[in-house]
Amino acid sequence: MGVVDIDELTASARVVTVPMRVRFRGITAREAVVFRGPAGWGEFAPFAEYGDAESALWLRAGIEAAYQGFPEPLRTVVPINATVPAVAAAQVPEVLARFPGCRVAKVKVAEKGQSADDDVARVAAVRAALGPDGAVRIDANGGWTVPQALAVITRILEQGPLDYAEQPCATVEELAEVRGLLDGACDIAADESIRRADDPMRVAELGAADVAIVKVPPLGGVRAVLDMAAKLRAAAGVRVTVSSALDTAVGLTAGIAAAAAIPDGNAAGLGTGGFFTADLGTHPVVDGALRVAAVDPSEEAIAAVEETGERRDWWLDRMRRCAALL
Repeated sequence: MGVVDIDELTASARVVTVPMRVRFRGITAREAVVFRGPAGWGEFAPFAEYGDAESALWLRAGIEAAYQGFPEPLRTVVPINATVPAVAAAQVPEVLARFPGCRVAKVKVAEKGQSADDDVARVAAVRAALGPDGAVRIDANGGWTVPQALAVITRILEQGPLDYAEQPCATVEELAEVRGLLDGACDIAADESIRRADDPMRVAELGAADVAIVKVPPLGGVRAVLDMAAKLRAAAGVRVTVSSALDTAVGLTAGIAAAAAIPDGNAAGLGTGGFFTADLGTHPVVDGALRVAAVDPSEEAIAAVEETGERRDWWLDRMRRCAALL
């Protein structure tokens, strides 16, 4: 991918704030910069706490989308999992209703301020809603110690099987320990240990995971995701789930493209569009899957959520700093 002039990027850039239905990952609105190039739309939306070096990969991914486009897909639709935030068990049916046809659900657990009982009840409510042919994943975002992970996962396994437990603890070494102690009772997935690691391959080297959660923006683009997936599969037979970085509809296009181009992909974690009350376009969930398609945001859709003034300046300054690192 050639060098893209930052003045050209910022000239077309639009800063948006997309409101959310529920608190997710500690936020109630998603900020992003979107811009258009010869291949389509790209997105730059690293979370506010990320430093410039880490955020530069998110810009690289957006530039790839807008100026290079994506590899040819291997499939035209991508099955997805429903995503259930750390809501009360009584709210689970309402959340799952936003994911028509999904037979796999990923449930957030280990939320600060909540208890293991809350997690167990939420998972039980998801199982009840999905029925016996549904599959459940849990995601702790590194929130447990090893003893906590073993205790809560064991309680949840008493209800029924898990497809996998995602990032139960923060470090690769802890993941390897939990995986060993569970001894095949539950697969372990690595997320933060892949996308926020200096050496993502350590997960494979230490035998720390059965599944890798890969996201397009933190790895620097769709091609980087495909390369990582191939290396993990070759090194340790680790299978891959492509997931969303809480992208707007523009950014989600790249995640769908990655999931569609990975051989033997499983249900992707890309069904996050339903968390927004307004967006820049739509990727409708039909029969538990997303169609491989780009969005072309209208001027009206952008203007409805656009930021101006100080917040716009903050994002464009950040974009310029990150571009200087590419």
